[in-house]
Amino acid sequence: MNDDRMMVRAEGLAKGYGTDVTRVEVIEDLDLEVATGEMLAVVGPSGVGKSTLLHLVGLLDRADRGRILIDGVETDALDGAARAGLRNRVIGFVFQHHNLLDELDALDNVALPLRISGQGSRRARERASELLEAVGLSARATHYPDQLSGGEQQRVSVARALAMGPKLLLADEPTGNLDRDNAERLFNLVTELHLKVGLTSIIVTHNEEMARRCDRIFRLAPRADLFKDVREI
Repeated sequence: MNDDRMMVRAEGLAKGYGTDVTRVEVIEDLDLEVATGEMLAVVGPSGVGKSTLLHLVGLLDRADRGRILIDGVETDALDGAARAGLRNRVIGFVFQHHNLLDELDALDNVALPLRISGQGSRRARERASELLEAVGLSARATHYPDQLSGGEQQRVSVARALAMGPKLLLADEPTGNLDRDNAERLFNLVTELHLKVGLTSIIVTHNEEMARRCDRIFRLAPRADLFKDVREI
């Protein structure tokens, strides 16, 4: 694939934790390319580095070695403020736990990133209302997180992830806390929005059935030499 079609390009990534004596290398010499518009599933057993990889790509953490380009931008030399600016402009996150603020209703939770970015309250709430409609929760806009079901909470978190108009969506086990039916609904929603909005999406999941519905599967195994890029046909 040509570089100008890559939303994500990672080369020789390595990341470990701990001191010299207790250090554990979670990721070693990992290469990854994700094309613009692609939906990639990242799968593998617990503890193999799936969330670590997502945090590195999402600029929430720094690699010990290697380089990462996001939307053509070399990120490794960026300072903290520049990384945060790129992250806020380009990347949206959905986590296994919804991370909604209990003191805000659904509308204001979705509007929060817009308010933080400097948008006025009226415009932020208008945009949030549009996004809640897109995830089928217009009728729940004034409900607080504890008044929503688990599936509804995750749909609000998806709406919030899209608030800043990201190009890249990173989802870390977004259906992990949901029952089968709600997990299916949420995955269908993410897939629909991926296509409708024109996103590039990386989804960490233990659900093999959902992984097979993505464009491609990237498997992580405990040994670095077992990283495997699988294209589904």
